[in-house]
Amino acid sequence: MIISAATDYRRAARRRLPPFLFHYADGGSYAEHTLRRNVDDLSEIALRQRVLKDMSELSLTTELFGERLPMPVALGPIGLAGMFARRGEVQAARAAAAKGIPFTLSTVSVCPVEEVARASSRPIWFQLYVLKDRGFMQHVLEKAWAAGVRTLVFTVDMPTPGARYRDAHSGMSGKFAAQRRMLQAATHPFWSWDVGLKGRPHDLGNVSEYRGQVTGLEDYIGWLAKNFDPAISWQDLEWIREFWKGPMIIKGILDPEDARDAVRFGADGIVVSNHGGRQLDGVLSSTRALPAIAEAVSGDLTVLADSGVRNGLDVVRLLALGADSVLLGRAWLFALATAGEAGVTHMLELFEKEMRVAMTLTSTRSIADIGPDSLVPA
Repeated sequence: MIISAATDYRRAARRRLPPFLFHYADGGSYAEHTLRRNVDDLSEIALRQRVLKDMSELSLTTELFGERLPMPVALGPIGLAGMFARRGEVQAARAAAAKGIPFTLSTVSVCPVEEVARASSRPIWFQLYVLKDRGFMQHVLEKAWAAGVRTLVFTVDMPTPGARYRDAHSGMSGKFAAQRRMLQAATHPFWSWDVGLKGRPHDLGNVSEYRGQVTGLEDYIGWLAKNFDPAISWQDLEWIREFWKGPMIIKGILDPEDARDAVRFGADGIVVSNHGGRQLDGVLSSTRALPAIAEAVSGDLTVLADSGVRNGLDVVRLLALGADSVLLGRAWLFALATAGEAGVTHMLELFEKEMRVAMTLTSTRSIADIGPDSLVPA
């Protein structure tokens, strides 16, 4: 079978994965309206086709936080990615490094930061939540820095967990969840062999080392729920800004005023994001929120965006709406689940080809040329 798009990888991943994992990745919060809007709003942005402009010279290279990248994308953080393929975070990081783009490791990864950093031929990024246990936060930041991480992605849109009802229906959480997951694993022998048996240990690597005990899937939701901090404010982040000497990106911005606060705070970048529709249902899609935010902080910091990105055309759309670069999420996770490192590599190749087509037919020779003129006026 020739896989030609992220939607095909999603379909293939659904066949390979136990339902509790597929729906954990695929689902959103509440009735999932924002989840659907992320994709629909982005796909409805019309590119402006221009022809006969001599597009023989075209470049996707860009600069991000002082580093030259071959294309304006990075792999965004996804919790439990190591459950989707054997030592999944390691495989994804290798694919990203081979392509020359950043990979962002989640706080709640299966593979600990040291393991992923050793496996990658380029420095990885690290994502951190705002947690009540400040000792853990400092501990994991010190570990990340010692492992060579220099770019921190700080997620601020999870002061409390979103209501993800699919997880209760699928067996990720809820009554008899462990028994349901075991039954599902038994009916998915490829995953059970590749991940369930050969991908151990199945715990939160960064958390277990700090706690001095295994923190497995059973503890995942409970540990996070106890440690999310709804009392957090910008002042509570100041010690992190002082502690962390590398670039610091604030992820989870949907309002221009919050973007301006990030500038005042001293952030190097922001990610315009609604957490892939997994937190507050009913909020703006990233596509609709992005233009006003980009205008509000233009030139003050680097603007990234995520949520709803399914192909290279979507990357071009977000760049035209004001983003400097784009984080990929479900697209790389489903590719990983389907074919491991090779799947992520192929997905990135598809994105690059799709971006080249879009840039050629919108007559934009470089990433810097992509802007409002690349779109059909609303």
